[in-house]
Amino acid sequence: MISQLTVKYLIKNIIVVINARRFFGTNGIRFKPGIDFSLDFVIEMSEAIGTYFSKGSILIGYDGRNTSPMIAKAVMAGLMSVGLQVGEAGLSPTPALQYAISKLGYNGGVMITASHNPPEYNGIKVMGQDGVEISREDEVKIERIFLEKSMRRADWRTVGTYQQETKVLSTYIQGILSQVDIDLISSKRFKIVLDLGNGVQSLAAPYILEKLNCEVITINSDINGEFSGRGAEPTLETLIGLSKAVKAYNADLGVGYDGDGDRSIFCDENGVIYTGDRSGAVIMDYVLSKKPGSLVVTTVSTSQIIDYVANRYGSKVLRTRVGSVDVSRKMIETKALFGIEENGGCFYAPHIPVRDGAMSTALMLECIAKRNQKFSELIKDLPQFYQKKTKFTCPNELKTRVMNLIERYSEGEVEKIDGIKLWIDKSSWILLRPSGTEPLIRVFAESDDEKKLEEIISRFSFIVEDSIKKCGGG
Repeated sequence: MISQLTVKYLIKNIIVVINARRFFGTNGIRFKPGIDFSLDFVIEMSEAIGTYFSKGSILIGYDGRNTSPMIAKAVMAGLMSVGLQVGEAGLSPTPALQYAISKLGYNGGVMITASHNPPEYNGIKVMGQDGVEISREDEVKIERIFLEKSMRRADWRTVGTYQQETKVLSTYIQGILSQVDIDLISSKRFKIVLDLGNGVQSLAAPYILEKLNCEVITINSDINGEFSGRGAEPTLETLIGLSKAVKAYNADLGVGYDGDGDRSIFCDENGVIYTGDRSGAVIMDYVLSKKPGSLVVTTVSTSQIIDYVANRYGSKVLRTRVGSVDVSRKMIETKALFGIEENGGCFYAPHIPVRDGAMSTALMLECIAKRNQKFSELIKDLPQFYQKKTKFTCPNELKTRVMNLIERYSEGEVEKIDGIKLWIDKSSWILLRPSGTEPLIRVFAESDDEKKLEEIISRFSFIVEDSIKKCGGG
């Protein structure tokens, strides 16, 4: 006979499974405050996060979005309500918060940011004691606590405490400077243009470069939640102002950051802007030259140029799903030296294995200084691959059906690490994957033949659009 208690337990878990949904996407929980989720949701999710951590002190930071202070207060309230101590860092680049978590002795952290998403979005990122975003498995644990409503709430005598944490930025800046040759970089007296994108890297990157004896020119340096200068995402299209400024000031280098400062896109002295994996390959080449044979982790969406550089130094490349969480956790698991994403994310393990726009900038300057070459010359030393990306609006509820339809058109070698990656030939591929943060199907393609690239993109763009229509979207 099955007891009533067992029946109730089974019913409860069946309901949880039926109602289960993912809140965490590619990089944390992303949503439109007041539309997708309310503050009640934020508080309850924060109680689930606090229950997951169980005890200790949690560091909270946020980006410059209009809704960030409000959401940060709600998160702190939720954490304190389950008995955790809270340290408020205030406005901070995401990698600054991550670095400070481990260096200042916190048990974990929460960053309020939607990174490159439009200004109406915001998000919640959860970091472990090592400052790295928690694993996918731990995200599921938090979601389960939330769905089961099994949060542990403190009484009035055991609620958590609050304090301001004032050492985050200074700790972060000193940490980056400790990883590069200050004297060598300083001797070059570089002139650098920074497009700060109205984001929070304004609080750190200019000061790091000034300590490296650089002449710093900034654009879009005021922090504002509308990202009014050129938007939150640095792309080849949005960084035209950076390109013009580099040429106008006769600068040695230009750098564009995203809204929360963990990614960097580089511009050479001629005003040419490069994709994240191409410029990141220059940094990777320099890093591996000092430690040949070291492991490199990247995503399925990055260029073949990564494999080319790795082969130079007898290094192995490990590929993961798209998402900084996956790259960071794989780096820790394999003790990899370097990680890279096509969107401008570079991960340097001796600092902290998370993507960090300011750390990437400092490493790039050391590379240019050590090799005594201009950035454009370093880029020319790499093979040429042509890349193109596009995206198509697709309601979240249709993504699975759309991807199943697209898969019917698979040809050649197929990889399914994340989405569908089709190798058209040995040097041409296309990746089609549902976005983990927005209602989109993202398309990436690469080839050593520019004409072939256009043909691949054109053909599969039609396939994606047609598949979305057939499933009732668009």
